[in-house]
Amino acid sequence: MGKVMLIVGAPNNKSRLNGLVDYTIQQLEKDHVSFEIIRVYELPAEDLIHANFLSEIIKDTTKKVQEADGVILYSPVFKATYSGVLKTFLDLLPQKGLENKVVWPLMIGGSFGHLLAIDFGLKPLVSALGADHIIKGVYAVDQEITRLDNNSFTLSDETKVRLLANYRSFYQAIFTKKMQLKGGKKDE
Repeated sequence: MGKVMLIVGAPNNKSRLNGLVDYTIQQLEKDHVSFEIIRVYELPAEDLIHANFLSEIIKDTTKKVQEADGVILYSPVFKATYSGVLKTFLDLLPQKGLENKVVWPLMIGGSFGHLLAIDFGLKPLVSALGADHIIKGVYAVDQEITRLDNNSFTLSDETKVRLLANYRSFYQAIFTKKMQLKGGKKDE
């Protein structure tokens, strides 16, 4: 199985978006998938805002994305689209930085009124970055994710069902892509 990069566009570690992150991490770990997490808010803000392509940490982080087979993008909905936090990082990827990657967008918003933020906001950006295999995204509303006392989260059963179904598609797409690149040979 390939390597997956999780790119979290939340403004901080208290966002309910982390409930989606935690759940997908559990699935990746169950399937023994190698992954790394980029929490954009932990990157130097000055490098992000000034688009400092020469920053060592930015170069290292974008290189990890380029080496990944799959990318999961997480964003809260702000002003009817993905977060500026996520956008500042994606702007630092090369023009075709998501080419030959399986991409899965996950978003959370305050109401179903922004349900189309994935299709009309995030997917066009991901396509512009060269992604040709975008898994059907999952949009959750705040009420579906409950914050617990220890800054952990629990998801509604319905949200878990949708996430798991689309996670399976993501996992299978990465496996299939890896097999195609290897010419049908299984990993040894």
